[in-house]
Amino acid sequence: MKKFITLSMLFVATALFAQEEPAPPTFTLSGSIDAYYRANFTAPNDENAIWPGTSFANLPGFALGMANVVASYEGEKVGFVADLVFGPRGTDAIFNSPMYSATGNIVNQLYAYWNVSPSVKLTMGNFNTFLGYEVISPTANFNYSTSYLFSWGPFSHTGLKADFALSEDLSLMVGVMNGTDLTEFNPTGDYAFGAQLGYSGQFLNVLVDPTFFEIDYTGGFNLSDSFYLGINAAYLSLDDDAGGFMGAALYPQYNVTDTFTLGLRGEYFAEDGDFGAIGSGLEDSSVLALTLTGSFAIDNLTIKPEIRLDSASDDSFIDNDLAPTKSLGSFVLAAIYSF
Repeated sequence: MKKFITLSMLFVATALFAQEEPAPPTFTLSGSIDAYYRANFTAPNDENAIWPGTSFANLPGFALGMANVVASYEGEKVGFVADLVFGPRGTDAIFNSPMYSATGNIVNQLYAYWNVSPSVKLTMGNFNTFLGYEVISPTANFNYSTSYLFSWGPFSHTGLKADFALSEDLSLMVGVMNGTDLTEFNPTGDYAFGAQLGYSGQFLNVLVDPTFFEIDYTGGFNLSDSFYLGINAAYLSLDDDAGGFMGAALYPQYNVTDTFTLGLRGEYFAEDGDFGAIGSGLEDSSVLALTLTGSFAIDNLTIKPEIRLDSASDDSFIDNDLAPTKSLGSFVLAAIYSF
């Protein structure tokens, strides 16, 4: 009987010890490719074409997005991410990167991290911005074309940030970084400071850059099993009262079937002074942009047809007769494959 008890205790101790063993490190390779077709309804589709003043998906006819390859290593305490991009969308996303070498224009993100404790994580390197609802990779956005708020906010930062899990629902991030989008090195000697406070999927972001100040709210709510509402609002002010912008966007999305989702982005964006985002050349212009996107999932391939209507307060576009106009209608059909 004693031998049985001893063997039982030894078995339990061995099982408990095995459960406490850390998970083995993992190396993963993932990414995506995307291509699209774009055409205007209300403006020419030749060299006279004028597209919305937003980033990506702005090339006429059949066009390329980017190839994105992400290598990552995740250990118990440390890890890294090497995120490389190739193609027009990638080049536009990292427009300030080729400062030091010809190879700099393929690095979207490149950082290492250390899990100091279960509630503290330090990250150093180049990482995409923590502000805004949308991101660079088309796989993480519902709409294929991007918003004015995303396009005219920061894209990426290089620096050191600390993430704190204060509770199950509450988080805090603080960081010091180079000037916005100066991702290879710091040519100015000035630094930006950022912070993010998160609670239950809602995030308040602040960025104090050498040339501007931005505050941003990003969040969303699952209103039912099939209906989701995303929200983004931001205010940016340039130094020396040189202008800026403010705006808000709503992202209602409805799962029609297991493979088809319909979503709308409704965005209002206003310039303070002649910020230059909308393209009117006039001070205090504004624009209302409505983008209706369908998303068909076929295994790892996603097909996205999209209709977009931009309506500005001042003449910012041209019509089919090359006359100035306040509105622009366009269509995009995108194909995105992720792996």
